[in-house]
Amino acid sequence: MSNENRIEQLEMKVAFQDDNIEVLNDEIFDLQRKLQLLTEQVTYLVTKLKEAEPDNDGIEQVDMRPPHY
Repeated sequence: MSNENRIEQLEMKVAFQDDNIEVLNDEIFDLQRKLQLLTEQVTYLVTKLKEAEPDNDGIEQVDMRPPHY
């Protein structure tokens, strides 16, 4: 195999790897964006759940039986 063929093969491999790196980078960017959106949604839901919880300050807990009794 001549040096010219070897160089050509190496150039093809580098080009292929560059394309793969670009595709993977785009995928990572999309996943980070989705993760950020999900994090914001979970934070919003936690806030809403805390707002919806009844305020039990000063109220005695009533000893109630679970529904299966």
